[in-house]
Amino acid sequence: MTSASTSAVAPLARRLRAPSPVGLVLPVALVAVWAAVTRLGWVSPQVLPSPFQVASDLYQLAVSGKLTGHVVATLQRVALGFAFGAGAATLAGALTGYSPRWRAFLDPTLQALKAVPSLAWVPLFILWFGIFETSKVALIATGVFFPIYLNLMTGIRNVDRKLVEVGLINNLGPLALVRRILAPAAAPAYFAGLRTGLAVGWMFVIAAELMGASRGLGFLMLDSEMTGRPSVIMGALILFALLGKTSDAALVAIERRCLAWTDDLATLQSRRTS
Repeated sequence: MTSASTSAVAPLARRLRAPSPVGLVLPVALVAVWAAVTRLGWVSPQVLPSPFQVASDLYQLAVSGKLTGHVVATLQRVALGFAFGAGAATLAGALTGYSPRWRAFLDPTLQALKAVPSLAWVPLFILWFGIFETSKVALIATGVFFPIYLNLMTGIRNVDRKLVEVGLINNLGPLALVRRILAPAAAPAYFAGLRTGLAVGWMFVIAAELMGASRGLGFLMLDSEMTGRPSVIMGALILFALLGKTSDAALVAIERRCLAWTDDLATLQSRRTS
């Protein structure tokens, strides 16, 4: 990379890392409307508690130490499920994307399994693994697997044929071809699959924590429903949103670091606004 391009990328990278306050406008507006509606008494507190009540109840849970245990349990399940699901999806997606034989062997079965609803796996995983952590992590990993697998396989198959031909002309072996051409070219699609898989993992953890859990935000929501605490249900939903957004932002930061060499529309728009 030349010194001129390096000087152009440096301010761009700093700008991409800086959070934009514009993204806070809509959440703040929604909270303001929420507070106004509840304060004016347009909605019953048993249906929609005020944001102040939600914050108060979450604070009490945090002070008691119970909230930390629920958050940590959910984070651990999502992290383990994402790691196992992404690892298996990366292997399967790479094989089926690169090899027509592996694609003909694996892809039809995986595409059929992709159509199975998430809750349909619950009784089977309970039968196989019991109601403890293994079944919960397996359910999350199953949800994470399919978007990553599909994006990676499609990304490899959509690599420009001319790039592959250039590699073959230069006598690149299979491993060198993957490392120098296929992997970089498919990386944007792969990271898109990772972000989608992570979002699905956060959705699947709700179903996972209904499988006999005694800790976790999903369990907290179910317990609050049965004990009539709508403010805690709303608080758990907000925590899910915040945790999901934070984990996605971390993945985006990794993506930008790994794909700093790309020159696409997003790069052009960032340069024009910088």
